[in-house]
Amino acid sequence: MDKTMSQRSSIKTWFNSGKPWVWLNAGAVSISLVMVVGLLLLIAVRGLSHFWPADIMELSYQEPGQPAETLIGERIDHETVPAARLALSGVQLPEGQEFAQRTLLKVGNRDYFGLDFRWINDPWISDIRYPEGIMAIERREWGNFYGYLVNVKQQGEVVASGEGAYQEFVQRLERSNELMRQIKTLEKDDIGQINHGLEEIRLEKRRLQMDDVPEGTLPYQELEEQKQQLNDRYATLREELSDLYQAMNRDQIMVRMADGREVEIPLAKIVHVYKPNGMGISEKFGQYFHHVWEFVSGEPREANTEGGIFPAIFGTVMMVIIMSILVTPFGVIAAVYLKEYARQGPVVRLIRIAVNNLAGVPSIVYGVFGLGFFVYFIGGSIDEIFFQAKLPSPTFGSPGLLWASLTLAILTVPVVIVATEEGLSRIPRAIREGSLALGATKAETLWRTVLPMAAPAMMTGLILAVARAAGEVAPLMMVGVVKLAPALAVDNIAPYLHLDRQFMHLGFHIYDVGFQSPNVEAARPLVYATAFLLVLIIIVLNLAAIGIRNRLRETYKSTES
Repeated sequence: MDKTMSQRSSIKTWFNSGKPWVWLNAGAVSISLVMVVGLLLLIAVRGLSHFWPADIMELSYQEPGQPAETLIGERIDHETVPAARLALSGVQLPEGQEFAQRTLLKVGNRDYFGLDFRWINDPWISDIRYPEGIMAIERREWGNFYGYLVNVKQQGEVVASGEGAYQEFVQRLERSNELMRQIKTLEKDDIGQINHGLEEIRLEKRRLQMDDVPEGTLPYQELEEQKQQLNDRYATLREELSDLYQAMNRDQIMVRMADGREVEIPLAKIVHVYKPNGMGISEKFGQYFHHVWEFVSGEPREANTEGGIFPAIFGTVMMVIIMSILVTPFGVIAAVYLKEYARQGPVVRLIRIAVNNLAGVPSIVYGVFGLGFFVYFIGGSIDEIFFQAKLPSPTFGSPGLLWASLTLAILTVPVVIVATEEGLSRIPRAIREGSLALGATKAETLWRTVLPMAAPAMMTGLILAVARAAGEVAPLMMVGVVKLAPALAVDNIAPYLHLDRQFMHLGFHIYDVGFQSPNVEAARPLVYATAFLLVLIIIVLNLAAIGIRNRLRETYKSTES
């Protein structure tokens, strides 16, 4: 009996000590970390494995009652399905067989076969082989092409065939891609500047007409001279562009598909080519990193299911930076006023309640507010005052980067206010009184003593704001984000940073590719890869802010007391 009572007493003492709750919290944190790491690994594996140059198989396939056919493609997935599910698609298994294995094959050649992917049933597959001569051709349109190289042509005449044809093809493809880069530079930079200049001349003429300046006067003549100079320059560039297009369209290749048909593909439509079956492990790693770099640095193609996502990366980072620049001063000033200057009473308590409630408002509500207030009201007013010549075409009266950043700044400002107030409340009163006793004014005490010591708390609020803003999608769909932006917000045309332009965003890109893509199988790995990249960008931005915060903490260690 005494032993039982002693055990109960020791258990009660153990519970009262708080150790069980410490272990419980530690276990919950550990489980959360494992789940987060597991989720990141799942996203990384499913996304990054997409860029590996997988071997391309060639096989014979014959369903019962159907003619035999030869298929070429990459093995994407493999699964076990019940007979009833196969029966829905018209596939009948042998009597007594309840399950069957089937393989998802990426056959490519969508412009000839109709689909990129095809499910095939394993029992009817035979003679699987991996010929080294099969090529994987990445095209600007219609996705990948798989087949055998027959010959290389120049303006319709065969210039190489047989064993030396592939090297000739690779060399000519490098020339074609270099010409494409020159064409893009010419169209985007040189011709883009000319088009911008012509638009400015048109708007200046419109302003003169609105100011009732008579036509034929000196201002009009000067504008006509400038217009003529730009048109002459444009004509020269058009000739140069025509020569480049003619040179790029010079070469073609003849390729044989799995069904034996031979088709001609212009090199102007090809981005890259490789033979995965003949590659060693080091060559595959080189090709893998090349694909990853293209994904990070390239522009999207094929309804965002091919190519890269650099415009989305740029738009996300630019929006977060502008949002951070806008939200920090507003949040800090509001927190300083509420904590240091405002007389504490019912009104201030009501304001704090409102600030806390703002943090819980659904983000889509902020999007509606941003569209109505920033875009239509403020942006429309700016157009009426400063851009009358462009009306009815809006400049700032339409969704753009500035309004998206402001909307997210309003969305995240409660976080910055609360974090800054917490930092200000942790600063000992003795420090303020000591500064005032030494002759400093309240403003000097605030600016030179209090705010620097509260800077780590401000950075904490900014970190939380960045983490939330970078992942928001719903409000951005109303105030600036688009599926495909024709130009970046930064270019070589004054004023160089165009805050009125629409932009791409990684979060919206994930939504668009995952739920709006017409090619679901091709889009799925890109959803994982883009999601993983978005998480990495948020981590990098947060680590940069955390590094600044830690340095500030080291400078003002007294704030920890």
